Amino acid sequence: MVDGREIRITHPDKLYFSGQVKVSKLELVRYYLSVAPGALAGIADRPVVLKRFVDGAEREAFYQKRAPKDRPSWLRTVVLSFPSGRTAEEVVVDDAAGLAWIVNLGCIELHPHPVRSRDLDHPDELRVDLDPGPGVPWEHVRTVALEVKALLSDLGLHGWPKTSGSRGMHINVRIQPAWTFAEVRRAAVALSRAVERRRPDIASSKWWKEERHGVFLDYNQNAKDRTTCSAYSVRPLPDARVSTPLDWREVPDCDPAGFTIFTVPKRFAIIGNPHADMDRHPGSLEKLMELAAKDEAEGLADAPWPPHFRRAEGEAPRVAPSRARSAPKPRAKMPLITVANSPDRDAALAGLERWKAKHPAAAFLAVDDVLVDSMRGRSSTWTRIRVNLRHVPEDIRPRQETPDPDDDPTRQWRELRAGRGSKKTT
Repeated sequence: MVDGREIRITHPDKLYFSGQVKVSKLELVRYYLSVAPGALAGIADRPVVLKRFVDGAEREAFYQKRAPKDRPSWLRTVVLSFPSGRTAEEVVVDDAAGLAWIVNLGCIELHPHPVRSRDLDHPDELRVDLDPGPGVPWEHVRTVALEVKALLSDLGLHGWPKTSGSRGMHINVRIQPAWTFAEVRRAAVALSRAVERRRPDIASSKWWKEERHGVFLDYNQNAKDRTTCSAYSVRPLPDARVSTPLDWREVPDCDPAGFTIFTVPKRFAIIGNPHADMDRHPGSLEKLMELAAKDEAEGLADAPWPPHFRRAEGEAPRVAPSRARSAPKPRAKMPLITVANSPDRDAALAGLERWKAKHPAAAFLAVDDVLVDSMRGRSSTWTRIRVNLRHVPEDIRPRQETPDPDDDPTRQWRELRAGRGSKKTT
């Protein structure tokens, strides 16, 4: 019984983590119940995308937007509309019973939208996602986080930091629900560019990976239909790390590896939720919007949107610099080749190692010349690995070969779509 409701846990002994640590489904449910007040603070009254790891953390997950038909009668739902024009009835979790129910479905992570059920068109949260590139030290993530804190303070806003549960950090900003998704994203673009100006050595607002360096401030996490893992989410990493809320005083010395499913319950029991007061003082985006207007007046175009969004007015060309045929200003095209495509990240990384062993050019690669992309398919993610040959002498640059492995799960769908498009134009 959870909150007076009977929740059936199917296959309770099934291992959801079976490598470096052993965690069963029942143990995962018990973890979430032990931190339920904190986890619910991040998802309650919000529509939730169900990211389901039905075969455990080591296997591929899939995204389920639509609420299961056989859900409990007491579980709320709301209908969201998306940029594609489609709609979906999504689950809203309000209590510990609902939390246990979605974890039983295989939801290792929690993925809420940044809106409340009473107003689905106006976010009450601006999300700052700090995403370090390959080889970027954790120290740089912490430094950029503190720069974000300082900028927010200058703008009259308060950020609430948490580890991402992986290699980065999230900073959530509670805001008044007075702006649309497009406006909140516009504010996020301005914030990302301002932080890059403050720390151009280690911070980047560039969307295309071939142009990035250091820590990327992913402004597009604020686009409609995008979600990030919320507070106290367990991440599908070998040590079962947790996306853990922090006090700003902890940021300079924190270690993300110290927050796991085994350590966070005790921490929560002792100090509670450091973000408990987040809802008390929502801030205004007015100053960030002024900053965005200033950038635009100085000639900065809108930053690229995610690929499945319609092209926005004033948006910069939505094509990677390495593939651009022409541009108003000359830009150096990056010599990129793809070396691996696979739904299995480990298999893709193994393919990268085979490529390195085969080609002497590998000795010239800098840390950020290897681009590991987590690609979104129609309902799941897959890994693409590219290599930037910019530092390799031209006479020994390898040509594009068939990637190894070459398992792009979206290829057939894209070819079919392209075929339909060509028929319409003939």
